[in-house]
Amino acid sequence: MDLSRIFKAYDVRGLYPGDFDAAAAKRIGAAYARWLADNGRGTSVLIAGDMRPTTPDVIEALAAGITEQGSDAIVTGLSATDQLYFAAGWQDKPGIMVTASHNPAAYNGLKFCLAKAAPVGLDTGLSDVRDLAEQGLPAASRPGTRAELDTLEAYVRHLRTLVSLEHTRPLKVVVDAGNGMAGHTVPAVFAGTNIEVVPMYFELDGTFPNHPADPLNPDNLVDLQAEVVQQGADLGLAFDGDADRCFVVDERGGAVSPSAITTMIAARELEKHPGGAVVYNAITSRAVEEVVRECGGLPVRGKVGHSNMKALMAQHHAIFGGEHSAHYYFQEFWNADTGMLAALHVLAELGRRSGSLSEVVAPYDRYIASGEINSTVDDLPGRVAAVTRYADAQGDATYELFDGITVTFADGVWFNVRASNTEPLLRLNVEAASRERMEEVRDHVLSIIRGG
Repeated sequence: MDLSRIFKAYDVRGLYPGDFDAAAAKRIGAAYARWLADNGRGTSVLIAGDMRPTTPDVIEALAAGITEQGSDAIVTGLSATDQLYFAAGWQDKPGIMVTASHNPAAYNGLKFCLAKAAPVGLDTGLSDVRDLAEQGLPAASRPGTRAELDTLEAYVRHLRTLVSLEHTRPLKVVVDAGNGMAGHTVPAVFAGTNIEVVPMYFELDGTFPNHPADPLNPDNLVDLQAEVVQQGADLGLAFDGDADRCFVVDERGGAVSPSAITTMIAARELEKHPGGAVVYNAITSRAVEEVVRECGGLPVRGKVGHSNMKALMAQHHAIFGGEHSAHYYFQEFWNADTGMLAALHVLAELGRRSGSLSEVVAPYDRYIASGEINSTVDDLPGRVAAVTRYADAQGDATYELFDGITVTFADGVWFNVRASNTEPLLRLNVEAASRERMEEVRDHVLSIIRGG
């Protein structure tokens, strides 16, 4: 069985059942159990899943493969991805999350972690799991057991020990769950608090009847933005399909940059942990580094991607990390990413202040960013070389080759161009002190990327 198409850098993902089906899931479950046991990583595996129609079949197939190898399958049922990471930390066991995150309904997939929510990628064991799954494994002489465990109550309890809303002022928040797993977790997390939740699309429906569960696309925030203004709410929150990412909308309906949220949470965490390290990726706003230094922290810049971020979190004993894609990582959450904990920080910060969210965020939102702009190109190396030649020709600019190429001009404007790992795309990010300067650089670099 050729599974190379569905094994990505950090997970398994594909069309179901065209690329990925129950038979493949059983093989992968067996392979993961065998790899864990052979490497002293444990003989019990947690299994959780999202609301996609195909997820129950995948969970059962995984459990069958795991128990066939003599390991024990612990099914935790409906979960957000960060809820599975919590379970892996709480129970000190490895886990598999059945989800295709923000991908369309026709997809499904798997995310893996070790005990204490440590990540697993192709370079840290997932390639071995793939090879074992492709060759197939004989059943063990004695099968393992299958058990069930409800983790929601413990997950909520842990989050509330990290961020309390007990003494914050009452707030009204519109939450767009996108028919994803936030519809399962948000009611539990905010029950009994002074947060009034106005729910949007809380019905668990993996066919995504209202809009794709991908808030990184501005088109998918439109409903939330309108509802926040209509309701006169203090803010809005939008979660992706598996609810590990959270996007924020202010009281005017304006999207708040994930870089600004990263900066604000970093300042909060440094209040609790003075001098701590904060990890951020190469294309977040330079305001992150500035504020971390102003707050007495140690800024640590890394490459894009949760595997890279989690590795840096562990290496530097970082207290917090954030990415432009609205992934937020917390030392107190086993270095794993959790959109829900980030949302609690935003609510707690707003709730302890008298101003509006746009006023509270303003000190952390210092620059004008283009957002990530993707361009499909035929000749990736050739276009990157053209950008490098342009950078070389700028007398007032410096550049570095780190997660693509980052060019910084004397007036502080910078741009980054990096290639996608999976598609023939170049991704451009630009940041400047003014919109005019940002647009000037953005348009010029895009013309180079697109061969103009």
